[in-house]
Amino acid sequence: MAQYAHDTIVPDKGSELEKKEQVANMFDSIAGRYDFLNRFLSVGTDIGWRKKAIRELKGINPKHVLDVATGTGDMAILTYSILKPSRVTGIDISPGMLEIGRKKVAAKGLNDHIELLSGDSETINFPNDSFDAITVAFGVRNFQDLEKGLKEMLRVLRPGGKLVVLEFSRPSNFFFKGIYNLYMNVLAPAFGRMFAKNRKAYRYLNDSVQAFPERQQFTNILKSAGYRNTFYKTLSLGICSIYCGSK
Repeated sequence: MAQYAHDTIVPDKGSELEKKEQVANMFDSIAGRYDFLNRFLSVGTDIGWRKKAIRELKGINPKHVLDVATGTGDMAILTYSILKPSRVTGIDISPGMLEIGRKKVAAKGLNDHIELLSGDSETINFPNDSFDAITVAFGVRNFQDLEKGLKEMLRVLRPGGKLVVLEFSRPSNFFFKGIYNLYMNVLAPAFGRMFAKNRKAYRYLNDSVQAFPERQQFTNILKSAGYRNTFYKTLSLGICSIYCGSK
């Protein structure tokens, strides 16, 4: 049973598939244009957001990092380049995204350091206390069961380890909010249809952002899931937020 409003937001309301299957199919369908659209729609800002999120882990010097909802591997690759852990493991439910990610990892000669695996946030196939740190960039909105996913990540995080979540949020500035809503409601879906041939994917992006619990509400959810030392930081006038919690 869905506990949070965003758990019920799906790419195709007419489909009988459950959310995670719809999300996997959606990302498979846009995998070939995903990186381009990420850079295009964020005007390249998403790379800076990812770097800031990863730097939240510098203080604990992690040796093995798990990147959940790794997609095409951008976060995993940046994590290795910035933190130089012994190993980064990425998991994702979309075979199409993983295929592109593995090619990127191989092209950078990082196969000995980064492994991208098929995996679900709600059933992570690793023992308790396996990872020093966990990252999730723009992925928690896609969890079918947010609380279950957060608790499962906590299970595989070692004591003293840290979770860093990067996620879209809604700006609070009244003037900027109007521009943002126009962009998310009209322009992003239009560009998605034009370049990825999938307007629903970018309509889902806006709908899931609008329904997602953000800022203090999300840090409260992290606390209730068992994380300690939770806090958040807003980026780019509130378009995006970093959330942290420790075990």
